[in-house]
Amino acid sequence: MMDTPTLAIFKLASCDGCQLTVLDCEDELLTLAGQVRIAHFLEASSTVLPGPYDVALVEGSITTAADAERIRRIRAESRVLVAIGACATAGGIQALRNFGDVAEFASVVYARPDYIETLATSTPVADHVRVDFELRGCPIDRRQLLEVLTAFLAGRKPDLPDTSVCTECKRRGLTCVMVADGTPCLGPVTHAGCGALCPAYRRGCFGCFGPMTKPNVAALVPRLRETGMTEADVDRVFLTFNAASGGWSS
Repeated sequence: MMDTPTLAIFKLASCDGCQLTVLDCEDELLTLAGQVRIAHFLEASSTVLPGPYDVALVEGSITTAADAERIRRIRAESRVLVAIGACATAGGIQALRNFGDVAEFASVVYARPDYIETLATSTPVADHVRVDFELRGCPIDRRQLLEVLTAFLAGRKPDLPDTSVCTECKRRGLTCVMVADGTPCLGPVTHAGCGALCPAYRRGCFGCFGPMTKPNVAALVPRLRETGMTEADVDRVFLTFNAASGGWSS
């Protein structure tokens, strides 16, 4: 009889939102728990089992030297390593520090900045170790999470979209909010996976799943200006969850 696969879920610099998405799987999580041994998931249990682990999910970016050392240990103990969420895949909103002086930020925010140990940048997991798969989003989508875990348990490659949010709008039969309402929307350049959640509620996509493969940002920017956005507005709309992702400038 084969040993039960082990699953570990770790947190680095993040808000815990992607781990909460795991808990939000509810019934599916109970089924999953019957197929794997959850060896490390402090968001749900204080039980910690030693590695190695068959699959490790890592939420959060690398913002301290301790983070960098820890992710190397996690990588060494994990057969499959999956980075989950915008922090782990692109540095997260905390990567806005990458465009400024982190020492200056610390001097303004903290009464004793000399107590703060941090790196000058916030970087994705893949900048430090080999990652087997990345799951986008802020937070991740529960359906995609279940697909990834099911795929690895079945020994196959996850079947996830590599297109734009616009394709999801088309599949759902949604009217384009930018064409119909003049609402700014990053859907044409944003990686699919959310199910066009915001456009379904007549809101423009704000890019929480990061840039799609080869996004045509140059073609979108004039359309954003036509909706009334200023140059500063256009710059700002790309400086959120995936600010440090190089894909927006491609």
